[in-house]
Amino acid sequence: MSSSASFIFLFLISFLTSFREASAQDPTYIYHTCPNTTTFTRNSTYFANLRALLSSFTSRNASYSTGFQNATVGQAPERVTGLFNCRGDVSLEVCRSCVEFSVNETFTRCPNERDVTLYYDQCILRYSNRNILSTLNTDGGIILYNTQNVTSNQERFKDLLLSTLSQAATEAAGSSRKFDGRKANLTTFQTLYGFVQCTPDLTRQECLRCLQQTINGLPTDKIGGRLVVPSCSSRYELYPFYNESAITVPSPPPTPPPVSAPPRRAKGGNSSVLVIAIVVPIIVAVLLFVAGYCFLARRAKKSYDTTSVFDGDDITTADSLQLDYRKIQTATDDFAASNKIGQGGFGEVYKGTLTDGTEVAVKRLSKSSGQGEVEFKNEVVLVAKLQHRNLVRLLGFCLDGEERVLVYEYVPNKSLDYFLFDPEKQGQLDWTRRYKIIGGVARGILYLHQDSRLTIIHRDLKASNILLDADMNPKIADFGMARIFGLDQTEENTNRIVGTYGYMSPEYAMHGQYSMKSDVYSFGVLVLEIISGKKNSSFYQTDGAHDLVSYAWKLWSNGTPLELVDPTIADNFQKSEVVRCVHIGLLCVQEDPVERPTLSNIVLMLTSNTMTLSVPRQPGLFFQSRLGKDPLDTFSTTRSLIGSVDDATITDLYPR
Repeated sequence: MSSSASFIFLFLISFLTSFREASAQDPTYIYHTCPNTTTFTRNSTYFANLRALLSSFTSRNASYSTGFQNATVGQAPERVTGLFNCRGDVSLEVCRSCVEFSVNETFTRCPNERDVTLYYDQCILRYSNRNILSTLNTDGGIILYNTQNVTSNQERFKDLLLSTLSQAATEAAGSSRKFDGRKANLTTFQTLYGFVQCTPDLTRQECLRCLQQTINGLPTDKIGGRLVVPSCSSRYELYPFYNESAITVPSPPPTPPPVSAPPRRAKGGNSSVLVIAIVVPIIVAVLLFVAGYCFLARRAKKSYDTTSVFDGDDITTADSLQLDYRKIQTATDDFAASNKIGQGGFGEVYKGTLTDGTEVAVKRLSKSSGQGEVEFKNEVVLVAKLQHRNLVRLLGFCLDGEERVLVYEYVPNKSLDYFLFDPEKQGQLDWTRRYKIIGGVARGILYLHQDSRLTIIHRDLKASNILLDADMNPKIADFGMARIFGLDQTEENTNRIVGTYGYMSPEYAMHGQYSMKSDVYSFGVLVLEIISGKKNSSFYQTDGAHDLVSYAWKLWSNGTPLELVDPTIADNFQKSEVVRCVHIGLLCVQEDPVERPTLSNIVLMLTSNTMTLSVPRQPGLFFQSRLGKDPLDTFSTTRSLIGSVDDATITDLYPR
C-alpha cells in the first residue's frame, strides 16, 4: 500500500470505527491545587453558590467562543468567584468539552475545598471564596519539562528561546485575548515553537509581568518545557504543539513602491505596438495551457471514478457494501430523536432495525466532513476487511447526495468504562467476565498486529474504546489514531504525539517512537484497570503511589498483589488467574519496550498455565522527583512523571 493510501485510510478510519456516546477525547490533565485550609460542607450556602457558578460555565450562554468567562455568585462570606480560560488556539467545541469535563471533575479532585485551580492542556478552571477576578496570581504553579537535554550550542538555544517567547509575550499582552504563538528556526532542520497566554481579565502590564516571570522560570537546557501559574502560562517545544492557523501573524508594513523615472515618449507609438506583440501571445498561451490541464484532469477523474476500488480477486467491493438510503431511513424511523444513542465527533449515532430484524448502529456523518465519494468508498472497503469477533464490525454504508451514512453491528452494552469505573455498575463485571474481556482484547489487538492483511498499531487502547456486546464480549473501536506499518516495519517516529493520559508508553511520550510494543504498554495499563476497577489517570493514593501502575508495582514488590483486586469481586475470583494477570500487566508496562511481551506471547500466557513468565522490572514512567516544598503548601510534595499528553515531563511545583 502506498504511503498516500495509508494516510487516507488512517485519516478517516476514525469515521468508521468510533461511535461510542462521547467520542471526543478527554482533556489532558496537567495538575490541580486545592489546599484544604478552607473547606465547605454539602449543605452550606457556599456549596449552593458554587453549583450555580459551575452551572453558568456549562450553560448554553457560556462564553466558549471567546474562550474566557468569569462570574461571582452570592454574598460574603459565602460568596464564590470563578473563571475558566481556554487555550487561545483551540476550537469552540474543544473549549466547551474541556470546561464541561473540568466542571465534572472538580468535586472528584477537590471534594470540599473552597480554593481550587484545575489545569488541563486545553483549559484552566478556577474558583475561590476570595476575589480572584482581574487579580494577578503567580502562586502555586507547576513546571513541566522534557527529560532530554539540549545537546549542542546551548547558549544559542537559550538566546533564541528567550527572545522568541519575549516577543510572543509582548504581542499577547497587547492583544484582546492575551495569547500568542511563535516559531523560530533553530537549525536548518529544527524549528522552535513557543506559546504564551494570560487570562484576559489582566491589564497589559500585569499580563506582561506574569509572562516574563514564567518565561524566566523555564528550564533552558531542555528540549521542551512549560510553566503554568493561575494567571498565565508559557511553553516551548521542538514540534508544533499548537494550532498555527489560529495564530494571527502581524502583517509586515507595506513596502513603498519603487521610485522610477518617468517614461520616455516613444516615437510613432512603437512602444504600444511592442507591448501588444509581447503580451497577447503570452495570454493566449496561458489560456491554452489552463484549458488543456482542465481537459486532462477531467479525463483522469472520469477514468479514476470508473475504476474498480480494489483488484478483481477481492470479494469485498464498494458496491457489495452500499445500502439503500431509504432502507436506513426506515430502520431509524427517519433518524428519530428517540433512536439517537450517541453523538460522535463526526456525526450522530442512531439505533436502527433492518427489515430482516437485524439491529444496527447507524452513524450519520456531518455534511462538513469534506470527504470525496471515491475516497469514502475506499475507506469503507478497507475497514470492512478488518473482520474479527473482537473488533466492531462495519456492515455497510449509504451515499445519497450530501448524506454519508455508516452502518455498524449494534453493540448494546456501551463501553467498558461505563461499567468498570462506576461503583454502582462494577458488580455486573464479575471476575469471569473481566477475565474474558482481557482475553478478548488481547486477541483483537493480536489480529491487528499480526493476523490481518494490514499491520495496524491502534495507539489509543483504553477502557472507553472497548465496547461490550450483549454477552459482555469486548469489541475494540475507535481507530482514529491508528497507524499502518509496512510488512517489515517494526517502529515509527512522529513529532506529533497523540494519545490519552495514563496509557502512553514512555518511549512514545518522550521521543515519539511507537510500535506494537506501544499497544502492549496500553494493554498492560488496561489489564490493571480491569483487575482493580480504578482508572489509572485519576488514581489517588496517599502512601507514595501516584498512579495505578506504580501502586500495582508496589503491591507486587511487597508480595501482596491480591490487594489490587476490586473489592466488589473480592469474594469471588480465581486467585491464580488474578495473580497471573497482574504479572502479565506488569510485564506489559516495563520501561524497555524490548522486555515487554508480544501480543502472541500474551495470548499464550493467558491461555496456558504451564508457560513460565519472566520476572517484571520496574514499570515505565515510575519516576519521582523530590520537590522543594513551601512551608505554606499543604498538598503532596511529589508527583509522578507524566504531566502532558504531548511530551513526557518531570513535574515540579512552582515556588510561591
